[in-house]
Amino acid sequence: MADLVAIAFPSEEKAEEVRQRLLELQKEYLIELGDACIAVKQPNGHIKLNQLFHPTATGAAGGALWGTLIGILFLMPLAGAALGAAAGALGGALTDVGIDDNFMKEAAQSLQAGNAALFLLIRQMTTDKVLEDLKGVGGTVLRTSFDHTKEEALRQALAAHTAAATGT
Repeated sequence: MADLVAIAFPSEEKAEEVRQRLLELQKEYLIELGDACIAVKQPNGHIKLNQLFHPTATGAAGGALWGTLIGILFLMPLAGAALGAAAGALGGALTDVGIDDNFMKEAAQSLQAGNAALFLLIRQMTTDKVLEDLKGVGGTVLRTSFDHTKEEALRQALAAHTAAATGT
């Protein structure tokens, strides 16, 4: 069972920094992410999603490859590539993997303009090591599916930055 975490940051750059840090931890097998998306509230109120995985582009590329191969069989590789790319893009657009886009947009509406939220779908995590690495990054927990003790530990790890910055 995966856990969902949403953390607000003052800027997209800070959210991206934390996402990259977590992706490095994933390379060390300390965390397994199903998705890591950043939602940014624009000055006009719209929410921009910055996703790692783009199913439409991936589907179009795969479809073009298969369409070309099938098109070669019928001596029409360009037509096959075009039809394959269109079918792949359509299939990719209809496939939503990871965290639901509408959920992220609704949750990010509470942000101030220019702020960002990092949404994480965590499949597995070595909690103590990941939280130790997240100390000092800042951020405010918006939502989690963690139990109360794990959520409180995350809040404390993120709040450690605030205490260090104010000198208390």
